[in-house]
This record gives sequence, C-alpha cells and structure tokens, in this order.
Amino acid sequence: MVFIPLSDDNPLRSIRFQWVTVALIAANVAAFAWQSVGLGQTAAASFAVVPSELLQVGIIGGPARGPYDTVAVPEGYTLLTYMFLHGDILHLLSNMLFLWVFGDNVEDAMGHIKFLIFYVACGIAGGLVHSLMLPSSKLPLIGASGAVAGVIAAYLILHPRVMVWVLAFRFIPLRISAAWVLGVWVATQLVMVLLNQADQVAWWAHIGGMVAGAILIIFMRRPGVPLFDRGLRPV
Repeated sequence: MVFIPLSDDNPLRSIRFQWVTVALIAANVAAFAWQSVGLGQTAAASFAVVPSELLQVGIIGGPARGPYDTVAVPEGYTLLTYMFLHGDILHLLSNMLFLWVFGDNVEDAMGHIKFLIFYVACGIAGGLVHSLMLPSSKLPLIGASGAVAGVIAAYLILHPRVMVWVLAFRFIPLRISAAWVLGVWVATQLVMVLLNQADQVAWWAHIGGMVAGAILIIFMRRPGVPLFDRGLRPV
C-alpha cells in the first residue's frame, strides 16, 4: 500500500456525527471477534461468498452445501454476510481505516439511511462482480473491501481536492490531496486486475464495489451536494 490514510481536512456539513460509519466499524470488529473464538472459527466460511456455489444455486436458490459449509446458509445471503468477515487483523484494520477516514463525509453527503443502503449495495456489487468474473472459483470470498471500495470511489468523486494526511510507504507523513491518495488506490486495483497477480486478493470485488460507488453517489447524494469539490477554495 503506497499511502496509508490517517485523517482528512473535511468537516461534516449536514450531520452531527457519522453514526452509520461507526456502527459499521463496530459490526465488523464484532464479527471478527466472533470469527476468532469458539464456533466462529469453523462456521465463518459458511457465510462467505463462494462463486461456484452462488452461481450453481442462484441468489434465491438456498444453500449449496459446499465443502466449507458447517452451517446451511442460503448463498444469496452470503452476498451480505461476507462483507463483515475478514481473514486476519491486518485485513480488518486496513478496511476499517479507510472506512473511518472517508466514510463520514460520504455519509454526510447522503444522510444516514441512504449511506447504509449505499454501503450494502456496493458490497453486494463487489461480491457479484467477483463471482461473475471467476465463476468456477471454489475459494471463499470475505472482507469489506468491495463496500469500502464504493466509499473510496464516492469520496473521490465528491472531494478530490480535500487534503489528506497519510503515511507514504508506511513511514513518511505527507499532506496531499485526496485525488492523489485515492487515485493511486484506484489505479492499483485496475493494474492488478489486468496483470491478474496476487490471486489471494479479490481484485474484481474491489472493481465491482468501486464502479457501484461511483455511479450510486451521483444519484444518492443530497440535493445540492456538489461533485468534484465545485465551489471549494483550495487550501
């Protein structure tokens, strides 16, 4: 990761607090805690998206009862549940950091309820695109990356000129525009899909969530919320 975001210079304008963003982070942390103890360690894979199983039975076709399943979860439901599970603590922290830094302003631009719908829709889009592009895959897909990718795309369309504090190459503190921070992230996803490297990373889920976020923000933002920081003075 070239840039690790730390904070942005972007105050809330329409809401007092990012309740949905915080609730989503709490839900992800709670799900990871459940994964890490007791029955969660064996049951978690049942709630992951497995493309071959999802496409075998369809979204409304019930559970496929694959080799990873210890709980009979309908495959359509996994398009929702997978986005609250993570492979390890670094996977969780990376997604939650991006959601914390950028989610509040996207929530501000939409309102609480719309933002929740937006987040879930982006996650579902990520799971579907991943499944359609890798229909024979039997590997479980987990993680909030698809949903967070939608948040990143929305923020980039709303606030490309806002200044963001980051750690460049994990060590160097810099204050640069969101266009650079998030633009590099978006470019990385596109390059990795084209090169088809690092198969353990669900690049297509990132792309699916990102495209969904870029489209949905145009229609789901509050009336009068500008795109691309129109009217914002550079700081």
